[in-house]
Amino acid sequence: MANRRELKRNINGLLGDVIEECYESLLNNEGKNEKEVEAIVDEAVDLADELIARTNSAKSLKSKKEVQKHFSAIKEELGDKVIGFVEKLNAL
Repeated sequence: MANRRELKRNINGLLGDVIEECYESLLNNEGKNEKEVEAIVDEAVDLADELIARTNSAKSLKSKKEVQKHFSAIKEELGDKVIGFVEKLNAL
């Protein structure tokens, strides 16, 4: 089982990479799709906040099995959303 700290680092790292790619896209394509890229950045920041809050809420879970299930759901959502963000960015 991954601990809370590792999960938070993964969330921040992956979504930080998405945000970095968005800003690189803005620099390389000045003036093109600016609003759409900024929307992706906003979504990524909101998702990071939400997932960190959900990770912190695992303290209230009683059993190790519940915690593992909770963290697995967070990891799955993180992976799916990161892939979605990258696909959106590539489509622009």
